[in-house]
Amino acid sequence: MSARKVTVLGATGSVGRATLDLVMRAPGGAFEVIALTANSNVEGLAQLAVQTGARFCAVADPGAGVALKAALEGRDVACGAGPEAVLEAARMNADWVMAAIVGVAGLLPTVEAVRRGATVAFANKEALVCAGELLIQAAQESGTQLLPVDSEHNAIFQTFDDSQRARIRRIILTASGGSLRTASLEVMGQDSVAQAVAHPVWSMGAKISVDRATMMNKGLEIIEACHLFALPQSDVDILVHPESVVHGLVEYTDGGLLAQLGAPDMRTPIAHVLAWPDRIDTPVERLDLTKLGKLTFEAPDPVRFPALDLARAAFEAGKGAPAIFNAANEVAVEAFLNGQIGFLDITTCVAESLERGIVTGIAVEQPADFDAVLEVDGEGRRLARHIIAERAH
Repeated sequence: MSARKVTVLGATGSVGRATLDLVMRAPGGAFEVIALTANSNVEGLAQLAVQTGARFCAVADPGAGVALKAALEGRDVACGAGPEAVLEAARMNADWVMAAIVGVAGLLPTVEAVRRGATVAFANKEALVCAGELLIQAAQESGTQLLPVDSEHNAIFQTFDDSQRARIRRIILTASGGSLRTASLEVMGQDSVAQAVAHPVWSMGAKISVDRATMMNKGLEIIEACHLFALPQSDVDILVHPESVVHGLVEYTDGGLLAQLGAPDMRTPIAHVLAWPDRIDTPVERLDLTKLGKLTFEAPDPVRFPALDLARAAFEAGKGAPAIFNAANEVAVEAFLNGQIGFLDITTCVAESLERGIVTGIAVEQPADFDAVLEVDGEGRRLARHIIAERAH
């Protein structure tokens, strides 16, 4: 069997590094790395390029191009810088592409990989949130297989029997609850950046950790699941599960629940999509249920975590609303991390941005193409920044 040609968009992030860890552990000849990209982490990208024997690497930051070229001097690795170089990486002849660029910045590179017809594993939930209908249509037209990497959606992918779609009652995505699962609103209002990013189970970047603390990530995942599995939002439920062992469940009309379990290690769902439709070995610690002892579940509190209802409302509104929802959240989280707003202000900013987007008409027009999606995203960011500036005065 010939080597599977692999490209990783967002190689220096946690998902990208976990993917390449599995690639490098695989038996010789199983994988060939075609291209790697990063935002601006030149040192990390160059190191990974050398370790994996990548043919091409690119940084999105145009100003980092000289440093990348210097870091790879004497190596047989082509390199580029700027957004177009990242798109070039996405267009290269890989069989399998990991789309792991965080935020809406990952939309166009993901689209390029989809249009080319590669198998696309995506950890970039924002692409489906902002442009779900367009992306699904593009995948259908090119024959691209979309493989979800998020542990929750990957769990549903493994237990969702499409031939029995009419017999599926609902799907359930689990949530760890983040660092503030048991905190009161008063405590949450005083929350610091350090507390918000200190996730008790998963080790992720600051933005994702804050999204987990607000449960905004689960709101984004509701929208993503609706597009991925062609379900109404009313058929997508959320359960808080602090142990993060049961990642997703599918309930059938006969009352049966099929669940996927695994240790809280992203290498498990990544390995599933990397080898799909086959399976590969991983170094992940095996789940010992006798040591675990118990599994607990609870309903999310809509008062302390209003992001879930906001996400459902954005999906129901459709058109440009989900893009504004995502854009406003990205801006608000950045403002929180920079000390400009409080923790509870994140969700308030998103809610106000959605409301103003509907009033001004930005959210009620259907984006005709991916460029139009990015225009709505830009307007959503403008609204959120304006709201944050108003609060500062």
